Order: sequence, then C-alpha cells, then structure tokens
Amino acid sequence: MESDEAAAAGAASPSGGNVTPAPKKRGRKPKSKDESQTQQEQEKSGGKMKESGKKTKQGEQSVDEKYTQWKGLVPILYDWLANHNLVWPSLSCRWGPQIEQATYKNRQRLYLSEQTDGSVPNTLVIANCEVVKPRVAAAEHISQFNEEARSPFVKKFKTIIHPGEVNRIRELPQNSKIIATHTDSPDVLIWDVETQPNRHAVLGAAHSRPDLILTGHQDNAEYALAMCPTEPFVLSGGKDKSVVLWSIQDHITTAGSTDSKSSGSIIKQTGDGGDKTESPSLGPRGVYHGHDDTVEDVAFSPTSAQEFCSVGDDSCLILWDARTGTSPVTKVEKAHDADLHCVDWNPHDDNLILTGSADNTVRLYDRRNLTSNGVGTPIYKFEGHKAAVLCVQWSPDKSSVFGSSAEDGLLNIWDYDRVSKKTDRAAKSPAGLFFQHAGHRDKVVDFHWNAEDPWTIVSVSDDCETTGGGGTLQIWRMNDLIYRPEEEVLAELEKFKSHVMTCAPKP
Repeated sequence: MESDEAAAAGAASPSGGNVTPAPKKRGRKPKSKDESQTQQEQEKSGGKMKESGKKTKQGEQSVDEKYTQWKGLVPILYDWLANHNLVWPSLSCRWGPQIEQATYKNRQRLYLSEQTDGSVPNTLVIANCEVVKPRVAAAEHISQFNEEARSPFVKKFKTIIHPGEVNRIRELPQNSKIIATHTDSPDVLIWDVETQPNRHAVLGAAHSRPDLILTGHQDNAEYALAMCPTEPFVLSGGKDKSVVLWSIQDHITTAGSTDSKSSGSIIKQTGDGGDKTESPSLGPRGVYHGHDDTVEDVAFSPTSAQEFCSVGDDSCLILWDARTGTSPVTKVEKAHDADLHCVDWNPHDDNLILTGSADNTVRLYDRRNLTSNGVGTPIYKFEGHKAAVLCVQWSPDKSSVFGSSAEDGLLNIWDYDRVSKKTDRAAKSPAGLFFQHAGHRDKVVDFHWNAEDPWTIVSVSDDCETTGGGGTLQIWRMNDLIYRPEEEVLAELEKFKSHVMTCAPKP
C-alpha cells in the first residue's frame, strides 16, 4: 500500500551514489541522474557492479547479511515496528503533538525533511503517524514488512518548501506545533506548521515563508539547535564558533501566544507561504564565545532557561550561564579524543550530561566533577559503536536509559544502572548496552524518543552509500520483556509457561 508520500513525489526519485561531501558535512545529497548513470557504466566496465552485500574484511558480515539476521529476529525483539522507505534522505526526524486517541492506536504528528538532488525543492514534511499501542500488533504483522515499500502507518499531511536543505528540526516544548529548522545559512527559521499553507513541491516553486527568522550568527549554523523545556527559548551554534540564544517571547509579546491550547500562530499572518512578503526577524539575547572551532550541538538544562551547554569540533564541552555573562562557566578540554557531534542533558537529573563523538564513544559527565587538571573526566565511557556517533538522547521514561546512533548503522539503547551489574551472560556485549536496533543499513543520522508513547522511537538513516539514494524511516518499540524488571518478566513467563510450551516447536 503506497502512502501519500509516493503521490507527492510524483515521477521524481533519487538516483544512486553521492557527491563528495564538504568537510565535516554529515548530510549528503544524492547524485543527479546523469552522474549516477556515468558511475554505473564505469562500474560495469570494470567488471562487476558494486555490491552492498559483499564482505569488506575477512570474517566480517556484510551490511545485507547483518540486516537479514536482524530481520529474522524482529518478531521476538519488537512489540511493534513500521518500516517506511523514503524517496529522498531525511537528516532529521521529530515527534510532534498527539492529535487523536483510539482503542488500538493513536495518531501523532511526525516531522521529517526531504533532502533532494535539486530536481525538486527541499521540503519540510509534516506527516500523520498511526502509533500502534503496546501489545496490539501480532508477531506475523511485525515480521511481514517490505523494506522497499512505504508504511501505511505514515501518511504525508503537509509539505513546506524549505529555503535550502533541512539539517536539523526541533520542536518547541511549550507548543510542539512550533518548530525551528537549521539549513546551510547563518539563520534559524521558525515555523508554525499548522498555519503554514500546504505546498506542491515542483521545480521552480517559491519557497515557503518562515514565520520568524532568528538572526545573530556570522557564519553558517547547520546542526547545533535546541529548544528550552522551561521557556520559549532557542539555542544555536555554528561555524562562527559561537553559541547564540534567543527568546521567542521577545517577538510574541505583540503577536500571539505559545500556549499549547492556543490555535493561533506565533506571529501575525500577512500572506501565504508563497508570496514575496519578507518574514519578520529577531535578534539574539546573547552571543557566547568560547569554542575554537565549529559548534556541532547544544542543549539546555532541564531546569533552567539560563543554563546550557555546547560541544564542538574543538573536542570541548562548555557549560554556560546567561546570568553570569557571555564567557564559559566551565570549559572541558579534551572531552573526547576527536570532534564532538552531539550532547544531551538528562531531563530527570540535571547533573548528568551525555556527549557523542567521532571517536566512536559516548561519554557520561557529571557537571559537579567535569575535569581533572583541565582534562575531561567522564563518569563512564560507553564503547559499542564502530563509527562516529551522530546523535545521543536520554529516554523521557527512565532516568538511566539513553540511546545513541552512529555512522555504523546502529542505534544502541543503554542503561547506566546496568553498568555495575554486568553478568557473565552479557560478557560479550559492552557494559550498559541492553538493546541494539539494527534495522538500518546506513548511517543513522537522527532519532527521537516519543514522549507521548513510552519506549517508542522514530529513527532515520541516510542510505546514499548502501542503496544509491533515499532513506529509511523506522518507528519501533522493543518488546517490554526486554526492559521491565527481571522479577516481573519471570513471573509473567511462569504464568504463561504452559502456553509457551505448547507453542514451542516439537523436536
């Protein structure tokens, strides 16, 4: 069954290969059709076509072999899984507000992007997602998905023609219909996705008009973007080595409300998204200098709009406090052994901060004891990825659980509480790692825990290298027997022991 996405894409489809990326550029555009055909002819003339399934090193499983092994375990490992093939790669995925509740599933907004090769415009996509409730999906249904198809659970609702590719999407906690986007420019763009008109993404179409433009960077700001959980504040970092802070409230005071019950826009509408009316702009409350290279990610404290942190390509983690000026409160030199790509502040414990890096590790810091002799002293180093870590995020449901995704195509779920409880049974796996989502076959560029539906995650991979274009969106929830307390699980299994035995294959 094809979703609305197929119809919206029309005849356009991405083609194989990828252009050589700019330095430290994590998102890549598919090659144009002409480039792809040339590459395929060259590969054919050289003998065999390039195979994604061949082994690169002796004894190592190929991408396809790992995927096949994972797919066979899906009915056991997952309570629910929806696989949605994307026509174009998406570099960011975020949950929006829940809009409808039903007996067996809930409907929720989902924010994505389409990063095209230029044959059609780059877009910001608002989709409706049917989230199946726990213990509703049958094992047969979970296992029977086609990785080349588009899931019936994901339907495109609205398209916004974005001025440039969408590198990062973040929603405003006070009103998740308001989102911010980063593109390859110094500006942060603010959108009210409910009041924005739906657009048809055809070549030559005018860009949609942002509801608000946040200015203040002196160079491109592409990835570092955060929304404050306690106030309508926005934080950004960029190539100008600075961290910039805005308050949307500074603009709202005369234009509307961000109250979640409000149906109005955050600004007064003066025309549709395709007209030539200029968007209003807003300058920053503060610009913060302390990094020596590009700022790659930022995060707010869960308890204070004035406290935030940032990481960058200078291998530093910096803590800031807007109340004490624009200089760093604490600068952690050598927080990792390479560029830092991501950071997240624990929403349950404001002393704990996670960082992820190109050194393939995730590190956990306690803000009360960040350094020793000027060098970072993490509480623990989580070593389970085989390539650069691109995204880390704490679970909204359990304070010790977090996820990390990387260029190795894996999304790992960790529990810090399990580090000290490592048993012989888990001797071969890294300490704290208790679930590994291996459903993607290329770098997992983003993922997001669902705050409305515990233990449900949306993740997206950019598949340009392995499949020649497009991306894969997956929405999944692990089997609750994996994360619930052991005594609860054993009691439940004992209760249904007789039934389980009758289902077991006979020798």
